[in-house]
Amino acid sequence: MEGSRTDLSTRRRTTVTRASAVSLIRSRSLSDVAEYAYAATAPAGSRLIFLAGSCPLDEHGDTVAVGDYAGQAAKAVENLRTALADAGASVQDVISTRVLVASARQEDLVTAWAVVRDSFGDHDVPSTLMGVTVLGYADQLVEIEAVAAVLDPPTPGDPARLPPA
Repeated sequence: MEGSRTDLSTRRRTTVTRASAVSLIRSRSLSDVAEYAYAATAPAGSRLIFLAGSCPLDEHGDTVAVGDYAGQAAKAVENLRTALADAGASVQDVISTRVLVASARQEDLVTAWAVVRDSFGDHDVPSTLMGVTVLGYADQLVEIEAVAAVLDPPTPGDPARLPPA
């Protein structure tokens, strides 16, 4: 974690980072301990994508990496990337996440979080990490919710894209 804080303090010098339609905002008034931006915005006209919780399921609907927080987080991220791509977006378009971990042990939450956090690279979106009692599928330990924002190219004659009269 110590290396992460050093990297974060270097990134913290920039107040707003642009990635796609998403602007990540870091507060100079709040602690730099958090490994994510404290807020994010997207401009008017952005198409918002609300993703269902991404679960560690294979193509047959079976839970993978049973008992392995990191393994389940990795599969959930993989499935999140697929859902984003199917919606015309990528992790760079994510505006916020919520990571749910079925555990009361902080070290289990941190294990899952490290995988999720690393998968986003420099795009450190506002995130909430929560320990929960149980998740929906048998043997499921991790779930990732996300919201993304994209600016679609205008299409000719699209009334939603025309300037106001």
